[in-house]
Amino acid sequence: MKADRQKVYEFLAGVCSIGCFVIIWFVATNGTLLGEMIPRPDVVCMAFFRAIVGKIGRYSLLVHIGWSLSRVLIAYCVASAAGIVMGLAMGWSKSVEAVFQPLFGIIRPIPPIAWIPISIIWFGLGESAKYFLIFLAAFSNVTLNAWAGAKAMDYKLVGTARMLGASRTQIFRTVVMPSSVPQIFAGLQIAMSSSWATVVAAEMVRSSEGVGWIITTGMNNNDIVQILVGIMAIGIVGFILAVITRKLEEVLCRWNKSGQ
Repeated sequence: MKADRQKVYEFLAGVCSIGCFVIIWFVATNGTLLGEMIPRPDVVCMAFFRAIVGKIGRYSLLVHIGWSLSRVLIAYCVASAAGIVMGLAMGWSKSVEAVFQPLFGIIRPIPPIAWIPISIIWFGLGESAKYFLIFLAAFSNVTLNAWAGAKAMDYKLVGTARMLGASRTQIFRTVVMPSSVPQIFAGLQIAMSSSWATVVAAEMVRSSEGVGWIITTGMNNNDIVQILVGIMAIGIVGFILAVITRKLEEVLCRWNKSGQ
């Protein structure tokens, strides 16, 4: 009951926060000097809904979002699978950790957008460059969190399993992997946010569709309403993706939160 009240409170607080932001935006841009540079929120919202039923370029807003999401999900799934395997291997094997830890220590601080020039040289301006950048954005986050989860395993359980005659494979499957799941999901959430931000940046460099293309085209046409429509789409979809990954964690890691 208390948890339900807390959720209701958080929801109402979020609604009030967004409402206050929109009101301040409207007051600040309604018939003012700032309003000559930034359109009112009702103008942007109307343009947003028109873009859903109409078209921006060749496609509607939903189709543009679909293009961006398809790029994200393909590269994200591949990077997540590879990152989980690599991270668990680093946490379980000291030899693998010794080889790859310095490499990840160097690569981790590099933002994905810094790889854009190299991706263009290697893959050109096609889809492969976008997948490469999204892969990098997701892979390091998932790998490092899976590695941290494997390193945080309960060594008393490992010792007990060995005393009971469990093999290394059985210990890895029954002790290391379950203890790593919460950290892996934390990495998956961060990776999803990074992937969504990266695809927008990649589409702004070169694309003929997608949310990043909407923003770039608006900038080229000096259309600030279209730019804000693209920004709204980024924020809404990013929020939905974050909620979905959190809900998946709650369902799949319920045993961890309940202490079972």
